[in-house]
Amino acid sequence: MSIMIEQGKKAKEASAAAALLTTTEKNELLRAMAGQLEQDIPVILSENEKDLQAGEENGISTALMDRLRLSETRIKGMAEGFRQVADLADPIGQKMESWTRPNDLHIQKVRVPLGVAGIIYEARPNVTADAAALCLKTGNAAFLRGSSSAYFSNAAIVASIHAALASRGISKNTVQLAQDTSREAASDLFTMNDCLDVLIPRGGAGLIQTVVQESSVPVLETGIGNCHVFIDESAEEDMAVRIAVNAKTDRPSVCNAAETILVQEDWAERYGKRLVEALHAEGVEIRGDDYIQSLHPDIKPASNQDWEEEFLDLTAAVKIVKNPEEAVTHIKQYGTGHSEAIITENTDHKQYFYDQLDAAVLYHNASTRFTDGFEFGFGAEIGVSTQKLHARGPMGLEALTSYKYLVDGSGQIKE
Repeated sequence: MSIMIEQGKKAKEASAAAALLTTTEKNELLRAMAGQLEQDIPVILSENEKDLQAGEENGISTALMDRLRLSETRIKGMAEGFRQVADLADPIGQKMESWTRPNDLHIQKVRVPLGVAGIIYEARPNVTADAAALCLKTGNAAFLRGSSSAYFSNAAIVASIHAALASRGISKNTVQLAQDTSREAASDLFTMNDCLDVLIPRGGAGLIQTVVQESSVPVLETGIGNCHVFIDESAEEDMAVRIAVNAKTDRPSVCNAAETILVQEDWAERYGKRLVEALHAEGVEIRGDDYIQSLHPDIKPASNQDWEEEFLDLTAAVKIVKNPEEAVTHIKQYGTGHSEAIITENTDHKQYFYDQLDAAVLYHNASTRFTDGFEFGFGAEIGVSTQKLHARGPMGLEALTSYKYLVDGSGQIKE
């Protein structure tokens, strides 16, 4: 038996006990985990430094280094995520619907845990904490497979979680980190149907597509983000520049960062130069069409590939469009169904944008950076789904639940 299957079986066994934890027990555990995480900040940062040094030696990208890097602030943010999840309503046992049939059978539909959630992710130590918090609050066991590039960081976070579990007399198998980080071991996850109830990939397009195509375990798919900000003709100047710069530069390595900025041509004539200068001031490399190139000598020509690229870096594609219809056509062609924003004072244009586009999250006069479970009030997120079945958008507690029917009778039989 491989170590992955052995760990998976232990997670399956632990999930039965996790499902029976009361709301009070789960909330006390989450708060204990928050306190333990803060107590362990020096250890976690020391282990994170090992991963960062290895990352530099191996030449991993700037975007991945940003995702990998922890700080006292980021770890305290993880701890705050635990506390926020503890403060949220417990979905388990929640009555979703109830009705009585003409034969007096009373039927209830109630939320239940999924069982064991397998999460496979790249250089994102924060996922370790977020996944553990959401899985525990929903009575699930978490089987975590992080990348080798973040192993020391992930192991330190899980060790902290295990200390909190032990303090409450709960099996450490409820939250496990895969000990084998090889590609072969990752492939084992795809066929562990006896151990895993769902598999959730978090990472780049290559990882996500590999899991979707090769897994026989049901996949809760997260998606890549080629997100757009469309600045309409009526957009207020300061607001438009502020939002576009924030959406691109606040944290460019994440999936809700804007990759393409579409600018209505009349607005561009008035304020386009200010926009590109504001982006340049933040270190953004702009790839633009002919008009955008005329606004600044350092702007590079955009290729067709740039319109579909998820840069995950301080690079943006900028394009002139005539009207909302042209902007929507462009987004339909190149968008990934993640997050799209329109900056406008025209309510008809806003509604057209909302009606015409089918993305997980649509914004009016706000940055795409808010597509995040923490920002949506979910405490944390297990990922952002761009699919349409089961869950969509930032996935919080409800995404990690299923349901069952409870049918109460009084002796009825099928005639």
